[in-house]
Amino acid sequence: MCICHLACRPVKPTIVGEQISSKLGAHYHCIICSATITRRTDMLGHVTRHVNKGETKSRYIAASTTKSSNEILKEADTDIQVFPNYSIPQKTDSYFNPKMKLNRQIIFCTLAALAKERKPLECLDAFGATGIMGLQWAKHLGNAVKVTINDLNENSVTLIQKNCHLNKLKVVVEREEKKEGDALEEDGTLGGIQVTRMDANVLMHLRSFDFIHLDPFGTSVNYLDSAFRNVRNLGIVSVTSTDISSLYAKAQHVARRHYGCNIVRTEYYKELAARIVVAAVARAAARCNKGIEVLFAVALEHFVLVVVRVLRGPTSADETAKKVQYLIHCQWCEERIFQKDGNMVEENPYRQLPCNCHGSMPGKTAIELGPLWSSSLFNTGFLKRMLFESLHHGLDDIQPLIKTLIFESECTPHSQCSVHVPSDPSKQEENGVFIKTTDDTTIDTYSTQGKRKSNETVSNVAKKQKSDASSAHPPFYYNIHRHSIKGMNMPKLKKFLCCLSQAGFRVSRTHFDPMGIRTDAPLVQFKSILLKYSTPTYTGGQSEGHMQSTSDDTVADRVEMSVNDKAEASGCRRW
Repeated sequence: MCICHLACRPVKPTIVGEQISSKLGAHYHCIICSATITRRTDMLGHVTRHVNKGETKSRYIAASTTKSSNEILKEADTDIQVFPNYSIPQKTDSYFNPKMKLNRQIIFCTLAALAKERKPLECLDAFGATGIMGLQWAKHLGNAVKVTINDLNENSVTLIQKNCHLNKLKVVVEREEKKEGDALEEDGTLGGIQVTRMDANVLMHLRSFDFIHLDPFGTSVNYLDSAFRNVRNLGIVSVTSTDISSLYAKAQHVARRHYGCNIVRTEYYKELAARIVVAAVARAAARCNKGIEVLFAVALEHFVLVVVRVLRGPTSADETAKKVQYLIHCQWCEERIFQKDGNMVEENPYRQLPCNCHGSMPGKTAIELGPLWSSSLFNTGFLKRMLFESLHHGLDDIQPLIKTLIFESECTPHSQCSVHVPSDPSKQEENGVFIKTTDDTTIDTYSTQGKRKSNETVSNVAKKQKSDASSAHPPFYYNIHRHSIKGMNMPKLKKFLCCLSQAGFRVSRTHFDPMGIRTDAPLVQFKSILLKYSTPTYTGGQSEGHMQSTSDDTVADRVEMSVNDKAEASGCRRW
């Protein structure tokens, strides 16, 4: 690195007395990007940043002499062209995240299951970016869907049109837009895709859709009102939220600002995030005199996905609004319970909690979280139909997740629940009701699209919801590591699931936490059974039977003592 004294970087003239000096200052030139920098320390930092990014002089020269060609990726037999730095949102107009492949596959299965009910479906991908999701819909579902891909960025819209031609799909443009590639449109034989360039809120206000997918960069609360304004009756709205820092209680003030929700970090924080998003969706639907039925909710490392079915009418809206409640959470033992219905102020809210931490611990031990969705998060019948579609289209990556969701919705262990594909695909069962999914007829259970349901159908749906209320899965789960007893080796997870099931409790694993157990057992009983089948650390290994020297009274006392010991050891720890 050499200093340059040539007249490359003139300095502002300075007045010395009555004379004006226009001397030139020394400077440095970057050998990678030809930038001119005055200070040596700034030049060293500039070159270091190039080295950290892997940028070299030869790479810069090649990029400057020849125009960089866009990379072509392939996913699910769909080719897409992406811009350079496609995986960095700050450096590209069309963001493409390969880690969201699981999200795209599960949404595709959702749309494929909905297409069996009625067709053709008008589908909207409100934030297209590269258009990969809408392209997969049109390419694999064909004439069953009419796909609209929207994006506000002009470069993204151009890229989406190129990707449509790359996959031999016909592009349907509006009249005021110029029609490019007419020859390619005539050759397309796999259906048409309408590409629009406007704000997502404006588009959803202007047109009605049967299926709407919202996947903005961050929170999606700004688009929920527009989505529920014109969505058709019995349509589906899927919402993908990637603002996990606020939903997973890392930025609690942001969650309060976006969702109007009080949240803390708990052992069940992923399910808490899913219920926060569902509550926001339910309130937005109720403002439009619509109710929702949650089909499933998924919370993984990078996103929270919520898929709901829209039920039009003030009666459904009122029933939905009643399911948004507050949660009482004990910060000592992590016990939790939804508040009781009613407007009367309760003198001692701690009485609702099954634990006795408030009586044995000093100060306030519980906190109020919410508002949250308090009802079920899964529809078993719809998930089984999604599993059938995943098998039909050969989506092997998504099948383990869908099976786990089915087990979780029924709250049964894997060994006691069998997931089978219906032998007759034209006759499937959803929550005990057989529905027809033939190509020439629509589902008898649901009414035709865009029309209100009859009074008889509304009453049948209400009776069905009341009958399913008792069989709904228990809310939230316990982490077996969080509640392990100090100085004891806990049993294997599968063995502990069998022990809880033999004790008469409903139990299953959960996709929210690999070490989580969803059960209707109270925390005291959970810890009691966990201690009963645990072995002391000094004995080594784990016994197959229970501890013979421990009576039931002693077990309960030791559970309470372990809870108190953990509380005293943690001091005044608050989440």
